[in-house]
Amino acid sequence: MSKVIVFGSLNMDLSIESDHMPNLGETIIGRGFITNPGGKGANQAVAAAKMGAAVCMLGAVGADSFGDQMIASLAEHGVTCEYITRSESCPTGVAIITRVCGDNFITIDAGANASTRIDAVRRALDEVAEPGDVFLVQLECDYETTWAALAEACKRGLYVAINPAPAHEIPEAVLPCLDLVVVNEGECEMMTGIYPADATSARAAADKLKESGVGCVAITLGARGSMVFCGNETIESVPPKTRAIDTTCAGDTYIGAMVAGYARGLSLADSVALATKASAMATTKVGAQQSIPTLAEVE
Repeated sequence: MSKVIVFGSLNMDLSIESDHMPNLGETIIGRGFITNPGGKGANQAVAAAKMGAAVCMLGAVGADSFGDQMIASLAEHGVTCEYITRSESCPTGVAIITRVCGDNFITIDAGANASTRIDAVRRALDEVAEPGDVFLVQLECDYETTWAALAEACKRGLYVAINPAPAHEIPEAVLPCLDLVVVNEGECEMMTGIYPADATSARAAADKLKESGVGCVAITLGARGSMVFCGNETIESVPPKTRAIDTTCAGDTYIGAMVAGYARGLSLADSVALATKASAMATTKVGAQQSIPTLAEVE
């Protein structure tokens, strides 16, 4: 079985529920405040581990209590944390999350996530990476380090996957390095200029990315499920009906489960089915990593 190596963010999520988003200058009463280890990188690493993959996390936290909690949470879920560094000059990243009617609004301070440089990524890959392993990134770390890390992983024969979130343009030279791109509707529109409103527009967006050198494209569509385009294969997946109370980690769960399926040798169809069910289940609990189901729960 291949490994999943995640280079990405580690944030402490500070989450509160309210009936509506406050207007400028308005104070409202909320409820259900929680702190929960999060960050797209860490969330996707935990999701991959919970879905049965061997996972190694690369990134940085501050020398503070949030950093302690982040590493402890990852280790508890079986993620290798040897290559997470502790910054003395930057605090652990945080995300301020407001939950409204089952959806969420998020503001992030990157903190130590922006401190990792490519030399640290190279050293880690020298020690842990083997051809065929998955290398997964997002866009909550330093952009230049991320682009260089993708090229480095491609050169080493890794299966390179990206979730370009928060939405940001990817340099054209990097696109041919990407074996898998997973985007939601907004990220898809930002990258291609096409909003995936239906199957026809989703295919047009995927074709545009593939023409740029991308291997496979997965477009997540919220409650509508997802569409995955890989070679001549198209898979449309509809999630089971659930009572969604918090969508904070649904996308990260989908991505982590997808790459875990690849690392475990599952077919593309089985990987998509696993990701779809796991992400739907993640919406039924509040929080980030604590909402991600286990493989046994999904099965």
